[in-house]
Amino acid sequence: MQAISTFFQDLRDVVVNLWLRDPKEKPVYINDVAVRIRAGILLFIPIYMAFTLWDAIYGSHWIVDGNTAVDTMDTDWDGNIIYAVQAIKRTYDYSLQTWLLLYALFEMLAGMTVTTSRLSPTIYIASLLAKRRPPEWKPLVPKRFAWTLGATFIAVCLVFFNPEVFAHWVNDLTGEKLLPTTEQYMPYWIPLTLVWVCLGFMWIETVLGFCVGCQIHKLLVKVGIFKEECEACNNIDWDAIARRKAERDAQQSG
Repeated sequence: MQAISTFFQDLRDVVVNLWLRDPKEKPVYINDVAVRIRAGILLFIPIYMAFTLWDAIYGSHWIVDGNTAVDTMDTDWDGNIIYAVQAIKRTYDYSLQTWLLLYALFEMLAGMTVTTSRLSPTIYIASLLAKRRPPEWKPLVPKRFAWTLGATFIAVCLVFFNPEVFAHWVNDLTGEKLLPTTEQYMPYWIPLTLVWVCLGFMWIETVLGFCVGCQIHKLLVKVGIFKEECEACNNIDWDAIARRKAERDAQQSG
């Protein structure tokens, strides 16, 4: 019964506060333990996209039926036997990949504010899984920058998987034919590089607890491009302060 009561208490706290220390405080702090768990949950998306892109770019663009291969009784200059086969040009349907990328984009954007965080199912799951571990409070601002990078990577991959849709949108918006609508105009190396970078960033955060995007944000703050609250304040252990205050109050009342 105690375990059930504890679970429902944790569930109630997650529904009320999510991964936030206090939804009403400014600046906003989130539990980095839950952030890493969430990154691990979402890690399967860039893994799947990496294999999809590798197959689309480097895989065979033809489907060959081995049962139709016929020996022509001839050889090429290197002595290789020449076969006549029936081959079909592969067609790619990226509907699943598109929906997964749209969901990943939604997750990146949802975590950026207190209100939209309540729309993310992975935030609820990660927050609940993190309840049994001591929280590590980190400011939301650097994480928001990191997720902005992720959202940008995802948007580029969406364009790669749906070039004609994006081309029609751009052409209709500008009134000119700026992009072709019948061919892939984005170089293959762009989405392939970005998906592996994204995979690496998420793996590092999940396994090592190191947020590359946050470090980039920190560098931009140092050079004056961004501004944020005092970094020294980010390392304050508010829970420890609260415990010490409670102990002092108890000693004084005793």
